[in-house]
Amino acid sequence: MDLPSNGDDVLTQRTRARMFSWLAEHRGPASTEELAAAVGLHPNGVRRHLERMQEAGLVERSRSTGRRGRPGDLWAIAADADPGGERPSGYTDLARWLARAIPPGRNRLREVEKAGREIGRELAPSGPQDDPTEGFRQALASLGFRPALEPKAEGGFVCRLENCPYKESVRENQPIVCALHKGITSGLLAEFLPEARLVGFEPHDPDVAGCIASVSGSIDGDD
Repeated sequence: MDLPSNGDDVLTQRTRARMFSWLAEHRGPASTEELAAAVGLHPNGVRRHLERMQEAGLVERSRSTGRRGRPGDLWAIAADADPGGERPSGYTDLARWLARAIPPGRNRLREVEKAGREIGRELAPSGPQDDPTEGFRQALASLGFRPALEPKAEGGFVCRLENCPYKESVRENQPIVCALHKGITSGLLAEFLPEARLVGFEPHDPDVAGCIASVSGSIDGDD
């Protein structure tokens, strides 16, 4: 995920940048103590950095309810964190070239979607989740999609993705990149919400975003 940029340049501070990158790679909520161990600092100092990042809208805080011991703070990438910043252009170019090199035939699209499902399973954090639906949302947020979930009256939810972090590659080969992302979404669902199903996936213009994933089935994580 690209590092966000904002007027305060919160992530120009090296420790905060490391913490944000670690959370993005973690793909889910982490405690203050886990973050402190990751960056080698005392939890009190890490908590102050996290609170500054929370004020800037980069991370969000929740309370642990299903872990042993006293409830504590859990931190995750905020759903509306604005992906921006700079990244090595070589990776962008490579992704564009790979997308251009893969022909979008019917069989190839199935193969790419299947590969995406395996990737999605790998991206999901291990271990039980306090709230599997929230874990799914946070995993997409950590990838840079800025997801917004809306429950459906008949069960399940609609997930609207307010940002496309792959827009350069999508411009080169939308069928292939979107098939990969559809597979990744299915794989994440299989890990977080195994009783749910992806019943709709509607790609949009990557420069406008707003792609929609429709999910049906049990989403309480208790089945």
